Amino acid sequence: MRMQRKRRLILVIVLVALVAIAAGLTLYALRANINLFFTPSQVATGEAPHGRTMRLGGVVKENSVVRENDSLAISFIVTDFAGDVHVSYDDILPDLFREGQGVVVIGTLRDDGRFMAQQVLAKHDENYMPPEVAEALEATGNLTVGGKVPSG
Repeated sequence: MRMQRKRRLILVIVLVALVAIAAGLTLYALRANINLFFTPSQVATGEAPHGRTMRLGGVVKENSVVRENDSLAISFIVTDFAGDVHVSYDDILPDLFREGQGVVVIGTLRDDGRFMAQQVLAKHDENYMPPEVAEALEATGNLTVGGKVPSG
């Protein structure tokens, strides 16, 4: 009887250890796929990691879009009206992309401070703004009621 208890205890310990290892490996794998969200102000203060995939949200600054004539390459500035980040993108932009509108870009921040976008997400309709962008703009006092960004 005593031997059975010992075997049962060893079996429980082994199962708990296996579950802990599986959970640890799963969390480690998911960690690499988590895209953290940062605002231009956070990037300017050095809170954003360099070389790691992340999301950057704000508003496309007026008169900042520069398109290359012979390619799809485009550069623009994303702002939260307290900080600016230069973004480079080399693909087709969403139809709703334009200056003065909310945008979320997914990519990496280079050591020179330029953000290399792999994907650009634009707003859906006249009143929609990604929640993270709306919260960031509210925090800087640059968002009015209804999700609209002040012009100018």
